[in-house]
Amino acid sequence: MSVTARSNPVVRLVPRATGSVIEPVTYTVQEVAKLLGISLGSTYALVRDGTIPATRLGGRWLIPRARFHAWLDGINEPAATGTDHGRRR
Repeated sequence: MSVTARSNPVVRLVPRATGSVIEPVTYTVQEVAKLLGISLGSTYALVRDGTIPATRLGGRWLIPRARFHAWLDGINEPAATGTDHGRRR
């Protein structure tokens, strides 16, 4: 048996850059923990109690990207209770 050299080089297919980036529609709990800079355990607790908007799909929690960012934008608004974050004056 002899080894024959190929006359044509092997071409590897690489996806072309189309200029548009496809971003995920959901985040995982781990991704949200990293984005918020808090521990994974704290993030799971906030997801379970409904503080962070999430949906359970099978055995996984998924955080819808748009709802998460809307929630995050809304947490800086003053509380309706009239308290100044527990500070006394």
